[in-house]
Amino acid sequence: MQTFVQISIGFARAGVLGYGGGPSVIPLIEHEAVKNYQWMSSDEFGETLALANTLPGPIATKMAAYVGYKVKGSMGAVVAILAHILPSLAAMIGLLSFLYSFRDSPFISGMVQGVTPVIAIMLLMMALGFLKKASNGLGMKWMALMLIIGIILLEILLIHPGIVIALFLSAAFIYATYKVKNNVNNTQKEKDVQS
Repeated sequence: MQTFVQISIGFARAGVLGYGGGPSVIPLIEHEAVKNYQWMSSDEFGETLALANTLPGPIATKMAAYVGYKVKGSMGAVVAILAHILPSLAAMIGLLSFLYSFRDSPFISGMVQGVTPVIAIMLLMMALGFLKKASNGLGMKWMALMLIIGIILLEILLIHPGIVIALFLSAAFIYATYKVKNNVNNTQKEKDVQS
């Protein structure tokens, strides 16, 4: 029962504090899942995020469903999704009703604009963390090459992010399969030479 309470608190906190939509919620979910409750490692979170980006629908809800399912199965996924959605929905209805009555106020406009740099910093810190993981796993040269290819595909050729992620996942799968097959062949050759 304690775990369901933790799932509810963690995802409610991420949902309510995640001002600005899905991308701004991801660092908060990462904080809860990786650092606060240690339901998964940072690497697993990054892999889950990459996979979730290839699937349709809101990213934060998919992440809540995955983490909840990992921690407590199907019921954990339901609790995580509801805990993530309901408090923010109630807060949004209440806050938007309040803000709508002051929609022409320069104070409210400034308040909304003041939050934007905080979200940008949160996303930047998460991106830097992913770059660090990529350089550790791929090496600096390959990480830089993948970064440049990603920028070209996303920003210059304007290919949909889901397609780019699917391409990178497919390339990684092909490379890993080749590497494993090559290692098995080398091991077999060494055994043949020894015998």
